[in-house]
Amino acid sequence: MVSLVRAALRLNYVSSTTLKNAFNCSTKFNHLDDVYKWRQKSNHQHRHLATGIASARKSRSERKSKTYLLITVAGVTIGSMIFLNTSGVEGKAKEEIRTLAQLVTPNTAQDDDETYREWHATERTDLPTYKIDDVHKHNSLENRVWVTYGIGVYDITDFIPKHPGSDKIMLGAGNAIDPFWAIYQQHNTKEILTLLEQFRIGNIRLEDNVGTDDMGSPWAYEPKRHPLLKPTSERPFNAEPPINLLAESFYTPNDFFYVRNHLPVPVIETESYELEIEIETPKAHAGETRKFLTLADIKALPKHSVTAAIMCGGNRRSEMTEVKAVKGLSWNAGAVGNARWSGVRLRDVLIAMGVKSDESLHVIFEGADLDPTASPYGASIPLSKAIDERGDVILAYEMNGKPLSRDHGFPIRVIVPGTVGARNVKWLTRVTVADKESSSHWQQNDYKGFSPSTDWDTVDFTKSPAIQAMPVTSAICSPNVGEKVKISPKGFITVRGYAWSGGGRRIVRVDITADKGKSWYVADLEQEDLPDGRHYGWSLWTVHIPVDKSLRGQEIEIWSKAVDSAYNVQPESFHNIWNLRGVLSNAYHRVKVILS
Repeated sequence: MVSLVRAALRLNYVSSTTLKNAFNCSTKFNHLDDVYKWRQKSNHQHRHLATGIASARKSRSERKSKTYLLITVAGVTIGSMIFLNTSGVEGKAKEEIRTLAQLVTPNTAQDDDETYREWHATERTDLPTYKIDDVHKHNSLENRVWVTYGIGVYDITDFIPKHPGSDKIMLGAGNAIDPFWAIYQQHNTKEILTLLEQFRIGNIRLEDNVGTDDMGSPWAYEPKRHPLLKPTSERPFNAEPPINLLAESFYTPNDFFYVRNHLPVPVIETESYELEIEIETPKAHAGETRKFLTLADIKALPKHSVTAAIMCGGNRRSEMTEVKAVKGLSWNAGAVGNARWSGVRLRDVLIAMGVKSDESLHVIFEGADLDPTASPYGASIPLSKAIDERGDVILAYEMNGKPLSRDHGFPIRVIVPGTVGARNVKWLTRVTVADKESSSHWQQNDYKGFSPSTDWDTVDFTKSPAIQAMPVTSAICSPNVGEKVKISPKGFITVRGYAWSGGGRRIVRVDITADKGKSWYVADLEQEDLPDGRHYGWSLWTVHIPVDKSLRGQEIEIWSKAVDSAYNVQPESFHNIWNLRGVLSNAYHRVKVILS
Protein backbone atom coordinates (compact mmCIF):
# COMPACT_ATOMS: atom_id res chain seq x y z
CA MET A 1 0.00 0.00 0.00
CA VAL A 2 2.77 2.47 0.86
CA SER A 3 4.22 1.95 -2.60
CA LEU A 4 0.96 3.05 -4.19
CA VAL A 5 0.73 6.13 -2.01
CA ARG A 6 4.27 7.26 -2.77
CA ALA A 7 3.67 6.66 -6.42
CA ALA A 8 0.59 8.86 -6.41
CA LEU A 9 2.02 11.67 -4.31
CA ARG A 10 5.50 11.86 -5.71
CA LEU A 11 5.48 10.34 -9.13
CA ASN A 12 1.84 10.71 -10.13
CA TYR A 13 1.68 7.29 -11.78
CA VAL A 14 -1.12 5.58 -9.85
CA SER A 15 -4.73 6.37 -10.65
CA SER A 16 -6.96 7.97 -8.04
CA THR A 17 -9.16 4.87 -8.10
CA THR A 18 -6.22 2.63 -7.21
CA LEU A 19 -5.16 5.07 -4.52
CA LYS A 20 -8.64 5.14 -3.06
CA ASN A 21 -8.76 1.36 -2.90
CA ALA A 22 -5.37 1.26 -1.22
CA PHE A 23 -6.77 2.95 1.88
CA ASN A 24 -8.89 0.69 4.06
CA CYS A 25 -10.01 3.36 6.50
CA SER A 26 -12.73 5.98 7.02
CA THR A 27 -10.93 8.67 5.02
CA LYS A 28 -11.19 8.10 1.27
CA PHE A 29 -9.57 10.11 -1.51
CA ASN A 30 -11.43 10.45 -4.77
CA HIS A 31 -8.87 12.64 -6.50
CA LEU A 32 -5.16 13.33 -6.15
CA ASP A 33 -6.01 16.92 -5.24
CA ASP A 34 -7.68 15.59 -2.10
CA VAL A 35 -4.50 13.74 -1.22
CA TYR A 36 -2.42 16.88 -1.58
CA LYS A 37 -4.85 18.76 0.65
CA TRP A 38 -4.49 16.05 3.29
CA ARG A 39 -0.73 16.22 2.93
CA GLN A 40 -0.73 19.97 3.61
CA LYS A 41 -2.40 19.41 6.99
CA SER A 42 0.84 18.08 8.44
CA ASN A 43 3.23 19.98 6.21
CA HIS A 44 4.85 21.65 9.22
CA GLN A 45 5.94 18.21 10.42
CA HIS A 46 7.71 17.39 7.17
CA ARG A 47 10.20 14.52 7.49
CA HIS A 48 8.83 13.52 10.90
CA LEU A 49 6.31 10.87 11.82
CA ALA A 50 2.89 12.39 12.38
CA THR A 51 -0.48 10.82 13.05
CA GLY A 52 -4.01 11.82 12.29
CA ILE A 53 -7.00 10.09 13.81
CA ALA A 54 -10.34 9.70 12.11
CA SER A 55 -13.23 7.95 13.83
CA ALA A 56 -15.84 5.86 12.10
CA ARG A 57 -18.70 4.28 13.96
CA LYS A 58 -20.52 1.24 12.68
CA SER A 59 -24.28 0.90 12.92
CA ARG A 60 -25.73 0.61 16.41
CA SER A 61 -26.75 -2.96 15.70
CA GLU A 62 -23.09 -3.98 15.79
CA ARG A 63 -22.81 -2.49 19.31
CA LYS A 64 -19.15 -1.68 18.90
CA SER A 65 -17.01 1.10 17.42
CA LYS A 66 -13.66 1.43 15.75
CA THR A 67 -11.11 4.23 15.82
CA TYR A 68 -8.81 4.32 12.83
CA LEU A 69 -5.28 5.64 13.08
CA LEU A 70 -4.01 7.12 9.83
CA ILE A 71 -0.20 6.94 9.74
CA THR A 72 1.17 10.09 8.13
CA VAL A 73 4.85 10.38 7.23
CA ALA A 74 6.29 13.60 5.81
CA GLY A 75 2.72 14.71 5.32
CA VAL A 76 1.85 11.57 3.36
CA THR A 77 -0.70 9.13 4.73
CA ILE A 78 0.86 5.72 4.20
CA GLY A 79 -1.47 3.41 6.09
CA SER A 80 -4.03 2.87 8.77
CA MET A 81 -4.33 0.89 11.97
CA ILE A 82 -7.30 0.08 14.13
CA PHE A 83 -8.04 0.61 17.82
CA LEU A 84 -10.93 -1.37 19.24
CA ASN A 85 -13.23 0.24 21.76
CA THR A 86 -13.98 -2.99 23.52
CA SER A 87 -17.21 -2.10 25.28
CA GLY A 88 -19.38 -5.19 25.29
CA VAL A 89 -16.70 -7.48 23.98
CA GLU A 90 -13.77 -6.76 26.31
CA GLY A 91 -14.77 -9.40 28.80
CA LYS A 92 -15.11 -12.06 26.15
CA ALA A 93 -11.80 -11.08 24.53
CA LYS A 94 -9.94 -11.16 27.84
CA GLU A 95 -11.48 -14.53 28.61
CA GLU A 96 -10.24 -15.87 25.26
CA ILE A 97 -6.75 -14.49 25.87
CA ARG A 98 -6.58 -16.02 29.33
CA THR A 99 -7.70 -19.35 27.86
CA LEU A 100 -4.92 -19.09 25.32
CA ALA A 101 -2.44 -18.22 28.05
CA GLN A 102 -3.37 -21.40 29.90
CA LEU A 103 -2.70 -23.45 26.78
CA VAL A 104 0.43 -21.63 25.60
CA THR A 105 3.00 -19.83 27.72
CA PRO A 106 6.56 -18.84 26.86
CA ASN A 107 7.81 -21.43 29.34
CA THR A 108 6.09 -24.34 27.63
CA ALA A 109 6.11 -23.13 24.04
CA GLN A 110 9.83 -23.79 23.58
CA ASP A 111 9.02 -27.37 22.69
CA ASP A 112 6.47 -26.46 20.04
CA ASP A 113 7.53 -25.24 16.61
CA GLU A 114 4.42 -23.09 16.16
CA THR A 115 3.30 -21.78 19.56
CA TYR A 116 6.11 -19.22 19.67
CA ARG A 117 4.08 -17.30 17.08
CA GLU A 118 1.40 -16.71 19.73
CA TRP A 119 3.61 -15.29 22.48
CA HIS A 120 3.04 -11.67 21.55
CA ALA A 121 -0.72 -12.30 21.52
CA THR A 122 -0.69 -14.04 24.91
CA GLU A 123 -1.24 -12.23 28.21
CA ARG A 124 1.59 -12.79 30.68
CA THR A 125 -0.11 -12.95 34.07
CA ASP A 126 3.30 -12.82 35.76
CA LEU A 127 3.96 -9.33 34.37
CA PRO A 128 2.28 -5.94 34.92
CA THR A 129 -0.12 -4.27 32.51
CA TYR A 130 0.69 -0.81 31.10
CA LYS A 131 -1.24 1.96 29.40
CA ILE A 132 -0.14 3.06 25.94
CA ASP A 133 0.78 6.44 27.46
CA ASP A 134 3.34 4.65 29.63
CA VAL A 135 4.95 3.19 26.54
CA HIS A 136 5.01 6.55 24.74
CA LYS A 137 7.22 8.00 27.50
CA HIS A 138 9.97 5.47 26.78
CA ASN A 139 11.03 6.66 23.34
CA SER A 140 14.74 7.35 23.73
CA LEU A 141 17.87 5.63 24.97
CA GLU A 142 17.96 8.08 27.89
CA ASN A 143 14.45 7.08 29.02
CA ARG A 144 14.90 3.50 27.81
CA VAL A 145 13.20 2.26 24.68
CA TRP A 146 9.92 0.41 25.02
CA VAL A 147 7.90 -1.01 22.14
CA THR A 148 4.75 -3.06 21.86
CA TYR A 149 4.11 -6.08 19.69
CA GLY A 150 0.65 -7.58 19.87
CA ILE A 151 -0.29 -7.19 23.53
CA GLY A 152 3.31 -7.51 24.73
CA VAL A 153 5.43 -4.63 26.06
CA TYR A 154 9.18 -4.95 25.55
CA ASP A 155 12.19 -3.00 26.82
CA ILE A 156 14.68 -3.36 23.96
CA THR A 157 17.17 -0.69 25.09
CA ASP A 158 20.06 -3.09 25.61
CA PHE A 159 19.46 -4.81 22.28
CA ILE A 160 19.46 -1.73 20.04
CA PRO A 161 23.25 -1.23 19.81
CA LYS A 162 23.63 -4.84 18.63
CA HIS A 163 21.04 -4.63 15.84
CA PRO A 164 22.23 -3.81 12.28
CA GLY A 165 19.06 -1.78 11.72
CA SER A 166 19.21 0.27 14.92
CA ASP A 167 18.22 3.41 13.04
CA LYS A 168 15.04 1.68 11.89
CA ILE A 169 14.29 0.37 15.40
CA MET A 170 14.35 3.89 16.83
CA LEU A 171 11.53 4.88 14.46
CA GLY A 172 9.28 2.59 16.49
CA ALA A 173 10.55 3.70 19.90
CA GLY A 174 7.67 4.22 22.31
CA ASN A 175 5.18 2.77 19.85
CA ALA A 176 3.94 -0.44 18.25
CA ILE A 177 6.27 -2.34 15.94
CA ASP A 178 3.41 -4.37 14.43
CA PRO A 179 3.23 -2.24 11.23
CA PHE A 180 7.00 -2.53 10.76
CA TRP A 181 7.03 -6.28 11.17
CA ALA A 182 4.12 -6.60 8.76
CA ILE A 183 6.68 -5.44 6.18
CA TYR A 184 9.86 -6.99 7.60
CA GLN A 185 8.44 -10.47 8.03
CA GLN A 186 11.88 -12.04 8.26
CA HIS A 187 11.59 -11.17 11.96
CA ASN A 188 8.79 -13.69 12.43
CA THR A 189 11.11 -16.61 13.11
CA LYS A 190 11.46 -18.71 16.22
CA GLU A 191 14.95 -17.32 16.86
CA ILE A 192 13.89 -13.67 16.68
CA LEU A 193 10.61 -14.10 18.58
CA THR A 194 12.39 -16.06 21.30
CA LEU A 195 14.91 -13.25 21.62
CA LEU A 196 12.15 -10.63 21.72
CA GLU A 197 10.28 -12.47 24.47
CA GLN A 198 13.39 -12.25 26.66
CA PHE A 199 12.94 -8.47 26.67
CA ARG A 200 9.26 -8.58 27.62
CA ILE A 201 8.36 -6.52 30.67
CA GLY A 202 4.57 -6.50 30.58
CA ASN A 203 1.26 -6.42 28.74
CA ILE A 204 -0.55 -3.55 27.04
CA ARG A 205 -4.14 -2.81 27.99
CA LEU A 206 -6.48 -4.60 25.64
CA GLU A 207 -8.14 -1.38 24.52
CA ASP A 208 -4.70 0.05 23.57
CA ASN A 209 -3.69 -2.88 21.38
CA VAL A 210 -2.69 -1.79 17.89
CA GLY A 211 -3.57 -4.28 15.16
CA THR A 212 -2.62 -4.49 11.52
CA ASP A 213 -5.59 -6.47 10.23
CA ASP A 214 -7.17 -3.26 8.98
CA MET A 215 -4.10 -2.08 7.05
CA GLY A 216 -4.41 -4.29 4.02
CA SER A 217 -1.54 -6.61 3.21
CA PRO A 218 1.49 -4.94 1.58
CA TRP A 219 2.19 -8.35 0.05
CA ALA A 220 -1.14 -8.66 -1.76
CA TYR A 221 0.32 -7.80 -5.18
CA GLU A 222 3.45 -9.93 -5.21
CA PRO A 223 4.24 -11.42 -8.66
CA LYS A 224 4.15 -15.12 -9.42
CA ARG A 225 7.51 -16.92 -9.35
CA HIS A 226 8.86 -20.05 -10.93
CA PRO A 227 8.39 -23.03 -8.56
CA LEU A 228 12.02 -24.09 -9.05
CA LEU A 229 13.26 -21.03 -7.17
CA LYS A 230 14.19 -21.97 -3.61
CA PRO A 231 13.20 -19.24 -1.14
CA THR A 232 15.51 -18.09 1.61
CA SER A 233 12.63 -15.89 2.80
CA GLU A 234 9.03 -15.53 1.66
CA ARG A 235 8.33 -11.94 2.77
CA PRO A 236 10.19 -10.14 1.40
CA PHE A 237 10.67 -12.73 -1.30
CA ASN A 238 14.25 -13.88 -1.79
CA ALA A 239 15.14 -17.02 -3.68
CA GLU A 240 17.82 -18.74 -5.73
CA PRO A 241 17.64 -21.44 -8.41
CA PRO A 242 19.03 -24.97 -8.01
CA ILE A 243 22.74 -24.37 -8.52
CA ASN A 244 23.13 -27.03 -11.22
CA LEU A 245 20.94 -24.91 -13.52
CA LEU A 246 23.41 -22.02 -13.47
CA ALA A 247 26.05 -23.84 -15.49
CA GLU A 248 23.54 -24.85 -18.19
CA SER A 249 23.41 -21.48 -19.96
CA PHE A 250 25.78 -18.55 -20.31
CA TYR A 251 22.80 -16.22 -20.01
CA THR A 252 20.68 -17.14 -17.00
CA PRO A 253 17.02 -17.60 -18.03
CA ASN A 254 14.96 -14.77 -16.58
CA ASP A 255 12.65 -17.12 -14.68
CA PHE A 256 15.64 -18.79 -13.00
CA PHE A 257 17.51 -15.59 -12.14
CA TYR A 258 17.84 -15.21 -8.38
CA VAL A 259 15.48 -12.74 -6.69
CA ARG A 260 16.65 -10.31 -3.98
CA ASN A 261 13.92 -8.06 -2.57
CA HIS A 262 14.25 -5.98 0.58
CA LEU A 263 10.62 -4.81 0.65
CA PRO A 264 7.28 -5.57 -1.05
CA VAL A 265 7.32 -5.41 -4.85
CA PRO A 266 5.70 -2.11 -5.90
CA VAL A 267 2.88 -1.85 -8.42
CA ILE A 268 3.80 0.60 -11.20
CA GLU A 269 1.70 1.79 -14.15
CA THR A 270 3.89 2.38 -17.19
CA GLU A 271 1.56 4.97 -18.75
CA SER A 272 2.32 7.56 -16.08
CA TYR A 273 5.75 6.39 -14.91
CA GLU A 274 8.38 9.10 -14.56
CA LEU A 275 12.04 9.02 -13.58
CA GLU A 276 13.35 12.11 -11.84
CA ILE A 277 16.96 13.16 -12.46
CA GLU A 278 18.23 15.85 -10.08
CA ILE A 279 21.62 17.55 -9.80
CA GLU A 280 21.88 18.74 -6.20
CA THR A 281 25.46 19.98 -6.16
CA PRO A 282 27.01 22.91 -8.05
CA LYS A 283 30.24 20.91 -8.25
CA ALA A 284 28.71 18.94 -11.11
CA HIS A 285 28.60 22.17 -13.23
CA ALA A 286 25.30 21.06 -14.77
CA GLY A 287 23.42 23.45 -17.00
CA GLU A 288 20.16 21.66 -16.23
CA THR A 289 19.46 20.67 -12.61
CA ARG A 290 16.24 18.68 -12.91
CA LYS A 291 14.63 16.52 -15.53
CA PHE A 292 11.70 14.09 -15.66
CA LEU A 293 11.78 11.21 -18.11
CA THR A 294 8.84 9.02 -19.03
CA LEU A 295 9.37 5.44 -20.08
CA ALA A 296 8.83 6.54 -23.68
CA ASP A 297 11.47 9.27 -23.26
CA ILE A 298 13.98 6.72 -22.00
CA LYS A 299 13.29 4.26 -24.81
CA ALA A 300 13.69 7.04 -27.38
CA LEU A 301 17.33 7.55 -26.36
CA PRO A 302 20.17 5.53 -27.97
CA LYS A 303 19.98 1.92 -26.84
CA HIS A 304 23.00 0.25 -25.28
CA SER A 305 23.46 -3.36 -24.14
CA VAL A 306 25.91 -4.89 -21.71
CA THR A 307 26.44 -8.40 -20.40
CA ALA A 308 26.75 -8.27 -16.63
CA ALA A 309 26.56 -10.73 -13.78
CA ILE A 310 24.61 -9.53 -10.75
CA MET A 311 25.62 -11.10 -7.45
CA CYS A 312 24.13 -10.58 -4.00
CA GLY A 313 26.65 -9.41 -1.41
CA GLY A 314 25.58 -12.36 0.73
CA ASN A 315 26.06 -15.05 -1.92
CA ARG A 316 27.48 -18.23 -0.30
CA ARG A 317 26.72 -16.88 3.19
CA SER A 318 25.57 -20.34 4.32
CA GLU A 319 29.15 -21.59 3.95
CA MET A 320 30.52 -18.79 6.14
CA THR A 321 27.88 -19.64 8.75
CA GLU A 322 29.53 -23.05 9.17
CA VAL A 323 32.49 -21.24 10.75
CA LYS A 324 30.38 -19.10 13.06
CA ALA A 325 26.82 -17.77 12.94
CA VAL A 326 26.21 -14.54 11.03
CA LYS A 327 23.15 -12.34 10.53
CA GLY A 328 21.54 -12.48 7.11
CA LEU A 329 19.71 -14.66 4.62
CA SER A 330 21.21 -18.12 4.29
CA TRP A 331 22.17 -17.98 0.62
CA ASN A 332 23.90 -20.90 -1.01
CA ALA A 333 25.94 -20.28 -4.18
CA GLY A 334 22.93 -19.46 -6.37
CA ALA A 335 22.46 -15.77 -5.50
CA VAL A 336 23.99 -14.76 -8.82
CA GLY A 337 22.95 -14.64 -12.45
CA ASN A 338 24.28 -13.46 -15.79
CA ALA A 339 22.16 -11.52 -18.28
CA ARG A 340 22.26 -9.27 -21.32
CA TRP A 341 20.84 -5.95 -20.11
CA SER A 342 19.60 -3.24 -22.49
CA GLY A 343 18.64 0.38 -21.91
CA VAL A 344 20.13 3.84 -22.05
CA ARG A 345 23.53 4.84 -20.72
CA LEU A 346 23.25 6.89 -17.54
CA ARG A 347 26.35 8.69 -18.79
CA ASP A 348 24.41 9.98 -21.83
CA VAL A 349 21.60 11.33 -19.66
CA LEU A 350 23.95 13.11 -17.25
CA ILE A 351 26.17 14.60 -19.95
CA ALA A 352 23.07 15.91 -21.74
CA MET A 353 22.31 17.83 -18.55
CA GLY A 354 25.83 19.25 -18.54
CA VAL A 355 27.26 17.13 -15.70
CA LYS A 356 31.06 17.10 -15.54
CA SER A 357 33.10 14.29 -14.00
CA ASP A 358 34.20 14.87 -10.40
CA GLU A 359 35.67 12.02 -8.35
CA SER A 360 34.37 13.53 -5.10
CA LEU A 361 30.70 13.27 -6.12
CA HIS A 362 28.17 10.46 -5.89
CA VAL A 363 25.10 9.27 -7.78
CA ILE A 364 22.20 8.21 -5.55
CA PHE A 365 19.50 5.82 -6.74
CA GLU A 366 16.06 5.45 -5.15
CA GLY A 367 13.46 2.79 -5.87
CA ALA A 368 9.68 2.70 -5.63
CA ASP A 369 9.83 0.02 -2.90
CA LEU A 370 9.15 1.62 0.47
CA ASP A 371 9.63 0.69 4.10
CA PRO A 372 6.93 1.43 6.73
CA THR A 373 8.22 5.00 7.14
CA ALA A 374 7.82 5.68 3.40
CA SER A 375 11.60 5.68 2.95
CA PRO A 376 12.64 4.12 -0.36
CA TYR A 377 15.29 1.51 -0.88
CA GLY A 378 18.38 3.48 -1.82
CA ALA A 379 22.03 3.08 -2.74
CA SER A 380 24.78 5.07 -4.44
CA ILE A 381 27.90 4.74 -6.55
CA PRO A 382 30.72 7.18 -7.33
CA LEU A 383 29.93 9.65 -10.13
CA SER A 384 33.22 8.60 -11.71
CA LYS A 385 31.74 5.13 -12.30
CA ALA A 386 28.41 6.46 -13.56
CA ILE A 387 29.90 8.85 -16.11
CA ASP A 388 32.81 6.69 -17.26
CA GLU A 389 32.45 5.52 -20.85
CA ARG A 390 33.92 2.17 -19.78
CA GLY A 391 31.63 1.98 -16.75
CA ASP A 392 28.64 0.87 -18.88
CA VAL A 393 26.10 1.93 -16.23
CA ILE A 394 22.66 1.77 -17.85
CA LEU A 395 19.04 2.51 -17.06
CA ALA A 396 17.82 -0.91 -18.14
CA TYR A 397 14.37 -1.82 -19.42
CA GLU A 398 15.24 -5.18 -21.00
CA MET A 399 16.75 -8.38 -19.63
CA ASN A 400 17.87 -10.99 -22.13
CA GLY A 401 15.86 -9.29 -24.85
CA LYS A 402 12.61 -9.14 -22.87
CA PRO A 403 11.02 -6.38 -20.77
CA LEU A 404 12.07 -6.51 -17.15
CA SER A 405 9.79 -8.60 -14.94
CA ARG A 406 8.38 -7.05 -11.79
CA ASP A 407 10.75 -9.01 -9.55
CA HIS A 408 13.71 -7.67 -11.54
CA GLY A 409 12.78 -3.99 -11.48
CA PHE A 410 10.05 -3.29 -14.06
CA PRO A 411 9.89 -0.85 -15.72
CA ILE A 412 13.42 0.56 -15.07
CA ARG A 413 16.33 -0.54 -12.92
CA VAL A 414 19.90 0.66 -12.87
CA ILE A 415 22.57 -1.82 -13.88
CA VAL A 416 26.00 -1.04 -12.42
CA PRO A 417 28.25 -3.69 -14.00
CA GLY A 418 30.94 -5.22 -11.81
CA THR A 419 29.31 -3.92 -8.64
CA VAL A 420 27.56 -5.72 -5.77
CA GLY A 421 23.88 -6.41 -6.44
CA ALA A 422 22.73 -3.99 -3.73
CA ARG A 423 23.76 -0.99 -5.89
CA ASN A 424 21.70 -2.18 -8.89
CA VAL A 425 18.53 -0.50 -7.63
CA LYS A 426 15.23 -1.80 -9.00
CA TRP A 427 11.98 0.08 -9.75
CA LEU A 428 14.06 3.20 -10.19
CA THR A 429 12.22 6.46 -9.46
CA ARG A 430 14.97 8.97 -8.75
CA VAL A 431 18.62 9.59 -9.66
CA THR A 432 20.51 12.32 -7.81
CA VAL A 433 24.02 13.68 -8.25
CA ALA A 434 25.14 14.77 -4.78
CA ASP A 435 28.13 15.69 -2.65
CA LYS A 436 27.66 12.71 -0.35
CA GLU A 437 26.71 9.09 -0.86
CA SER A 438 23.22 7.79 -0.08
CA SER A 439 22.08 8.09 3.53
CA SER A 440 20.04 4.91 3.05
CA HIS A 441 20.29 2.19 5.67
CA TRP A 442 21.50 -0.21 2.96
CA GLN A 443 24.36 2.10 2.06
CA GLN A 444 25.39 3.18 5.55
CA ASN A 445 24.53 0.30 7.88
CA ASP A 446 24.64 -2.81 5.72
CA TYR A 447 26.63 -4.39 2.88
CA LYS A 448 29.98 -3.64 4.48
CA GLY A 449 32.85 -5.94 5.43
CA PHE A 450 34.63 -6.14 8.80
CA SER A 451 37.46 -7.93 10.58
CA PRO A 452 36.77 -11.47 11.84
CA SER A 453 37.35 -10.07 15.34
CA THR A 454 34.58 -7.47 15.03
CA ASP A 455 31.32 -8.49 16.68
CA TRP A 456 27.99 -6.79 17.30
CA ASP A 457 29.30 -5.26 20.53
CA THR A 458 32.21 -3.52 18.79
CA VAL A 459 31.03 -2.92 15.21
CA ASP A 460 31.03 0.65 13.88
CA PHE A 461 29.51 0.85 10.42
CA THR A 462 30.96 4.32 9.87
CA LYS A 463 34.47 2.85 9.87
CA SER A 464 33.97 0.62 6.84
CA PRO A 465 33.26 1.66 3.23
CA ALA A 466 30.20 0.39 1.40
CA ILE A 467 30.89 -2.57 -0.87
CA GLN A 468 31.17 -1.62 -4.53
CA ALA A 469 33.22 -4.06 -6.67
CA MET A 470 32.97 -7.66 -5.50
CA PRO A 471 36.00 -9.96 -4.94
CA VAL A 472 36.90 -12.87 -7.21
CA THR A 473 34.87 -16.03 -6.61
CA SER A 474 33.84 -19.34 -8.15
CA ALA A 475 31.40 -22.13 -7.41
CA ILE A 476 30.92 -25.76 -8.41
CA CYS A 477 27.48 -26.16 -10.00
CA SER A 478 27.79 -29.82 -10.94
CA PRO A 479 28.05 -32.30 -9.32
CA ASN A 480 25.98 -31.34 -6.28
CA VAL A 481 26.80 -32.00 -2.65
CA GLY A 482 26.28 -35.68 -1.79
CA GLU A 483 25.70 -36.67 -5.41
CA LYS A 484 26.85 -40.05 -6.68
CA VAL A 485 29.20 -39.34 -9.57
CA LYS A 486 30.01 -41.88 -12.26
CA ILE A 487 33.59 -42.35 -13.34
CA SER A 488 33.85 -42.34 -17.13
CA PRO A 489 35.36 -45.35 -18.93
CA LYS A 490 38.55 -43.31 -19.34
CA GLY A 491 38.72 -42.64 -15.58
CA PHE A 492 37.46 -39.04 -15.44
CA ILE A 493 34.71 -37.16 -13.66
CA THR A 494 33.29 -33.94 -15.14
CA VAL A 495 32.94 -30.81 -13.01
CA ARG A 496 31.23 -27.59 -14.09
CA GLY A 497 30.69 -24.20 -12.49
CA TYR A 498 30.91 -20.42 -12.72
CA ALA A 499 33.53 -17.81 -11.84
CA TRP A 500 33.33 -14.03 -11.61
CA SER A 501 35.24 -11.03 -10.36
CA GLY A 502 33.96 -7.51 -9.76
CA GLY A 503 35.25 -4.31 -11.28
CA GLY A 504 35.27 -5.71 -14.83
CA ARG A 505 38.27 -7.95 -14.11
CA ARG A 506 38.44 -10.93 -16.43
CA ILE A 507 38.71 -14.47 -15.08
CA VAL A 508 42.04 -15.83 -16.35
CA ARG A 509 42.02 -19.24 -14.70
CA VAL A 510 39.94 -21.64 -12.60
CA ASP A 511 41.82 -24.39 -10.74
CA ILE A 512 40.10 -27.58 -9.59
CA THR A 513 41.37 -30.32 -7.29
CA ALA A 514 39.83 -33.57 -6.07
CA ASP A 515 42.68 -34.59 -3.74
CA LYS A 516 42.76 -31.59 -1.38
CA GLY A 517 45.32 -29.63 -3.34
CA LYS A 518 47.92 -32.30 -4.15
CA SER A 519 47.16 -31.86 -7.86
CA TRP A 520 45.27 -29.11 -9.66
CA TYR A 521 43.56 -29.09 -13.05
CA VAL A 522 42.88 -25.96 -15.10
CA ALA A 523 39.32 -25.67 -16.38
CA ASP A 524 38.21 -24.67 -19.86
CA LEU A 525 36.49 -21.26 -19.84
CA GLU A 526 33.40 -20.01 -21.65
CA GLN A 527 33.43 -16.20 -21.56
CA GLU A 528 33.01 -13.09 -23.67
CA ASP A 529 35.98 -11.75 -25.63
CA LEU A 530 36.12 -8.27 -24.13
CA PRO A 531 38.93 -6.02 -22.89
CA ASP A 532 39.98 -6.35 -19.29
CA GLY A 533 38.20 -3.76 -17.19
CA ARG A 534 34.94 -4.29 -19.10
CA HIS A 535 34.61 -8.01 -18.50
CA TYR A 536 31.39 -7.70 -16.53
CA GLY A 537 29.82 -11.05 -17.38
CA TRP A 538 30.68 -14.26 -15.59
CA SER A 539 32.75 -17.14 -16.96
CA LEU A 540 31.40 -20.67 -17.07
CA TRP A 541 33.97 -23.45 -16.75
CA THR A 542 34.28 -27.20 -17.34
CA VAL A 543 37.01 -29.60 -16.32
CA HIS A 544 37.57 -33.36 -16.59
CA ILE A 545 39.43 -34.65 -13.55
CA PRO A 546 41.17 -38.06 -13.54
CA VAL A 547 40.37 -40.19 -10.51
CA ASP A 548 41.52 -43.57 -9.30
CA LYS A 549 38.85 -46.17 -10.15
CA SER A 550 39.75 -48.02 -6.95
CA LEU A 551 38.06 -45.15 -5.07
CA ARG A 552 34.60 -46.23 -6.23
CA GLY A 553 32.12 -46.07 -3.36
CA GLN A 554 34.27 -43.59 -1.44
CA GLU A 555 33.73 -39.91 -0.73
CA ILE A 556 35.98 -37.27 -2.25
CA GLU A 557 35.93 -33.50 -1.89
CA ILE A 558 36.24 -31.24 -4.95
CA TRP A 559 37.63 -27.71 -4.54
CA SER A 560 37.49 -24.76 -6.93
CA LYS A 561 39.40 -21.49 -6.91
CA ALA A 562 39.39 -18.71 -9.49
CA VAL A 563 42.08 -16.21 -10.47
CA ASP A 564 41.28 -12.85 -12.08
CA SER A 565 43.28 -10.55 -14.36
CA ALA A 566 44.87 -8.77 -11.39
CA TYR A 567 45.93 -12.20 -10.09
CA ASN A 568 43.57 -11.93 -7.18
CA VAL A 569 42.77 -15.45 -6.00
CA GLN A 570 40.15 -16.85 -3.68
CA PRO A 571 41.24 -17.43 -0.06
CA GLU A 572 41.51 -21.03 1.05
CA SER A 573 39.02 -20.94 3.93
CA PHE A 574 36.32 -18.82 5.52
CA HIS A 575 38.00 -18.66 8.93
CA ASN A 576 40.11 -15.63 8.08
CA ILE A 577 37.48 -13.74 6.08
CA TRP A 578 34.54 -14.34 8.44
CA ASN A 579 32.50 -11.21 9.13
CA LEU A 580 29.39 -10.63 11.20
CA ARG A 581 27.14 -9.92 8.18
CA GLY A 582 28.36 -12.86 6.14
CA VAL A 583 29.14 -10.82 3.04
CA LEU A 584 32.05 -11.17 0.57
CA SER A 585 31.98 -14.95 1.02
CA ASN A 586 34.54 -16.02 -1.59
CA ALA A 587 36.68 -18.78 -0.11
CA TYR A 588 37.36 -21.99 -2.05
CA HIS A 589 34.12 -23.69 -2.98
CA ARG A 590 34.07 -27.29 -1.71
CA VAL A 591 31.70 -30.09 -2.66
CA LYS A 592 31.76 -33.62 -1.26
CA VAL A 593 30.55 -36.37 -3.61
CA ILE A 594 30.48 -40.16 -3.76
CA LEU A 595 32.28 -41.93 -6.62
CA SER A 596 30.15 -44.65 -8.20
